[in-house]
Amino acid sequence: MSGQYIPAELGTEKISKLLRQYAIPAIIAMTASSLYNMVDSIFIGHGVGSFAISGLAITFPFMNIAAAFGTLVGIGASTLVSVKLGQKDYSTARRVLGNVFILNIIIGILFTIVSLIFLDPVLYFFGASENTISYAREYMIIILLGNIFTHLYFGLNNVLRSSGHPKKAMMLTISAVVLNTILDPVFIFVFEWGIQGAAIATILSQLVSLVWQIHIFRNKKELLHLHKSIFNLEFRLVKDMLAIGLSPFLMNVASCFIVILINNGLKTHSGDLAIGAFGIVNRFSFMFVMIVMGLNQGMQPVAGYNYGAGLALRVQEALGLTIFFATIVTTTAFLIGEFFPEWVARIFTGDEELIALSVYGLRIIVMFYPLIGAQIVIATFFQSIGMAGKAIFLSLTRQVLILIPCLIILPKFFGVTGVWASMPISDFAASLVSTVMIFYQIRKFKSEQR
Repeated sequence: MSGQYIPAELGTEKISKLLRQYAIPAIIAMTASSLYNMVDSIFIGHGVGSFAISGLAITFPFMNIAAAFGTLVGIGASTLVSVKLGQKDYSTARRVLGNVFILNIIIGILFTIVSLIFLDPVLYFFGASENTISYAREYMIIILLGNIFTHLYFGLNNVLRSSGHPKKAMMLTISAVVLNTILDPVFIFVFEWGIQGAAIATILSQLVSLVWQIHIFRNKKELLHLHKSIFNLEFRLVKDMLAIGLSPFLMNVASCFIVILINNGLKTHSGDLAIGAFGIVNRFSFMFVMIVMGLNQGMQPVAGYNYGAGLALRVQEALGLTIFFATIVTTTAFLIGEFFPEWVARIFTGDEELIALSVYGLRIIVMFYPLIGAQIVIATFFQSIGMAGKAIFLSLTRQVLILIPCLIILPKFFGVTGVWASMPISDFAASLVSTVMIFYQIRKFKSEQR
């Protein structure tokens, strides 16, 4: 079946079937994507050392900023593609693809140049010390040199998923992760390239998938395909994409500053290994958040298409089912984190001090995890139907209005415990705000149907 006809099912097929069709490949892809960093951490922890894990954790803010620019273009474009397909505006959907390609190249090059110029001062600002700076520097130089491939890879995968090819998007991500998993031990243990080997493995695996993506988008039988006529930046399309993508962009930028505060707080009150503990805890919790993001990516084309087509009841059903499954996922993370934290830590390291620090932090962080599944889904839902302002507000509520003040104030009174406790406190407060906002939005949907 041609790609031109696939999206039409979004407005007619059963919502539960559509979510399975779109969400399962996205979940697999996002879970596989989260394994990138987890695999790096595991091999680095056992093959390079405990301080190397801390050095890798120092790079998290850099990765968040890079991801922020990637989502600014990629998520905004995927949402716009879904809405335009729902409106049967195929010409605009095609031009969005071209704009995504150009913007990712421009942003990727500029980000790399600026970051390399100020690399060491930025890493020290992020929490590096003399024990960890060399590891962080070696890793980030490779990652930044390949940054343009990373931006294009994630941006095109978002568009591929929204244009009716969730399984292809899934296979591209899985292929990259499998290749990364194969190359990591070869480069780290056989070639003895250390932490640089992990970075090279990551970039090479993404480059291979990017070549595959370009091959798919060159197929002229697809509704969305690469053609010289679409490679013109259009102010209106760029503006719409960036407006929609602004919410996840701000979320990732806020995450960058949050990790800086966490790293510096942990280093001040507990030392460099505490940063490594946060790296382990973050990798574990991030995997479950990415599963929820996979659910969201499955919901996004369904909600976006039906909202564009004016089918409010289908939009509500997609939201409800996604929240239900997201809650199951985050509750699972809560149970593992509370009852099996040592098992989680030992996957990454054999250092007993680092394990003890990780167990302590993990039990605190997952305290309110059963609530955050719905919060993440609701924020993405507003973004998916084009209500960027509400999505931005929800993102900023958790990350900026609550978490940052907690990270500044609580450690002054409770030390390292205050750093860890700031995260579940913000989760709980943001969940309450999200619940109130979605309640009023659903009431508005129902009133419009009368």
